[in-house]
Amino acid sequence: MTPPLWALLGFAVWTLLLVLVTIGGYRVGLVLLGKARPNAFPADTPHGPEWYRRAMRAHANCVENLPIFGAVVLIGHTIGLQGGTFGTLALATFAARVGQTLAHLSSGRSLIVNVRFAFFLVQLVCVGAMVVQIARH
Repeated sequence: MTPPLWALLGFAVWTLLLVLVTIGGYRVGLVLLGKARPNAFPADTPHGPEWYRRAMRAHANCVENLPIFGAVVLIGHTIGLQGGTFGTLALATFAARVGQTLAHLSSGRSLIVNVRFAFFLVQLVCVGAMVVQIARH
């Protein structure tokens, strides 16, 4: 498997782990302990502690960005961009996604929000550079 495909798989697994460990763990725990009903978590109503709401937003961020990253990686792979700079950019994108998620989960303080934005900016630059490489190929 190529570095960009590993990065894509990592992004998908990270997204899945995030929902299983944070959101799913919280909800299942409450339901199993009898503290909440399975339908007690409406998507359009804020609920749960602050860390849980941050986890939901972090997961939504992953879900929103995974298809874009996936499309770019798969198009690059299909046309033969499988390593080199393209691979490094893909791995950097995944690393920045993990950094953004961890920052998102850790706090809502202004400094951490700025760190989170910096990680997001790294992802935008990397994916943009990957798109440029595809266009030039």
